[in-house]
Amino acid sequence: MRALTIRQPWAAAIAHADKRVENRVWPTSYRGPVLIHAGQTLDQRHGPMVTAVVRGLQLDLGAVVAVARVIDCHDSASERTPCTPWSAQGQFHHVLDEVTALPLPVVWKGRQGLWVPPPALLEQVREQLDAASAARLLGEETGR
Repeated sequence: MRALTIRQPWAAAIAHADKRVENRVWPTSYRGPVLIHAGQTLDQRHGPMVTAVVRGLQLDLGAVVAVARVIDCHDSASERTPCTPWSAQGQFHHVLDEVTALPLPVVWKGRQGLWVPPPALLEQVREQLDAASAARLLGEETGR
């Protein structure tokens, strides 16, 4: 299990809209469940681009807002056209699937890169998921 800190409004676009690519300057070989953590700061550079998508949503800061799966990572340099409308050229595209927004954000301090969430954070996330979702997203047994 890993977590990825993403600035707002991008974390909200992943959790509540159709953003399924996270653009990064670094690749990853990691495949599996990932907590989507909203960082403490807003990305003001491209805010107007996603305003319509996240309008009316509270942009939680410093909290886990969703659970997803990293299913692929590819270099955009090989693409003639972007793989999604959210893709940025010249970046590595971390492809997400099975995104599930949490009912309540879990306040926690994030880190750079793909980081390992501590057991206490995982327990707070797990409490918000039904057994089937926990098994699917966190890779756990359903009989808990």
